[in-house]
Amino acid sequence: MSVTHEKTMLKAFDANTAARALTLARATLQIEADAIVALHARLASDDSVGRAVALLLQCGGRVVVSGIGKSGHIARKIAATLASTGTPAMFVHPAEAAHGDLGMVTSEDAFIAISNSGETAELMAIVPIVKRMGGILIAMTGNPQSSLAQLADVHLDVSVAKEACPLNLAPTASTTVTLALGDALAVALLDLRGFKEEDFARSHPGGALGRRLLTHVRDVMRSGADVPAVGADASLTAALEEITAKGMGMTAIVDADGRPLGVFTDGDLRRMIEKVQDFTKVAIRDVMHAQPHQIGPDRLAVDAVAVMEQFRINQMLVVDADGKLVGALHIHDLTRAKVI
Repeated sequence: MSVTHEKTMLKAFDANTAARALTLARATLQIEADAIVALHARLASDDSVGRAVALLLQCGGRVVVSGIGKSGHIARKIAATLASTGTPAMFVHPAEAAHGDLGMVTSEDAFIAISNSGETAELMAIVPIVKRMGGILIAMTGNPQSSLAQLADVHLDVSVAKEACPLNLAPTASTTVTLALGDALAVALLDLRGFKEEDFARSHPGGALGRRLLTHVRDVMRSGADVPAVGADASLTAALEEITAKGMGMTAIVDADGRPLGVFTDGDLRRMIEKVQDFTKVAIRDVMHAQPHQIGPDRLAVDAVAVMEQFRINQMLVVDADGKLVGALHIHDLTRAKVI
């Protein structure tokens, strides 16, 4: 077989494989989408979600989510989503629970048990104990007649017509539906608890949203001796020395009480070079920009970003409630703080 013929066959094989893969991928997505649509329709005549949410809202402890295998992975995700959206939650592995970790669960907690068959041995070994504790039991299964479903205070039906797996064996559509219903519970609880962006940010302080909603101007502004400022009677030369010394590309011009009267920037200097021959004869009050943009130290840093973007400026003054200069911001300060 020639090298050219081998390359031709390889190209044909690759094309056929790619087409087959695309067909299977689209079929998988369609099956899983159909399963979610079927769940959506089923809930129209089923009050189980409403009852489950009501029980979770009145829970005095945490929500404990448990499952094993693929259901365990879904349980971990649901617990994480609940916890990050205002509902204290944690995952407990059913096998570990049977060997001591059940001590984490109290009578004040709500227990969400996830099992597609509803007969998972590891779960069924601990669920009766949870029931005897007096805690809330919510089951998510694909079999309303299962042992787990019958024990539950509320059963959430996550059954599917078929799995996306061609063998109808690997949990695919069923795990997708369970995860989606878990998200639905979390979103309903989030709304009913009045959970806001600020609350979300507090549980995600290391993320971009946390930085945007928790970082205030006072956290990133330059203050004290680092703030460039000169008096209204200063010369332009003195102002330029202050700009150079403080490295912000500008200086504030303040009155005797420390209230900003104006600002002078590097850009202003460049525009003056062609017009002014002797800087020593220029007073800063005659060339400053009056009524500079200002912001309070307790405002969010993202508010400062919005003002800078709106007016296309790189620096901004920070004033207190009395209008006195207490700090200054450069766009680079906000970038270093990862606010932008």
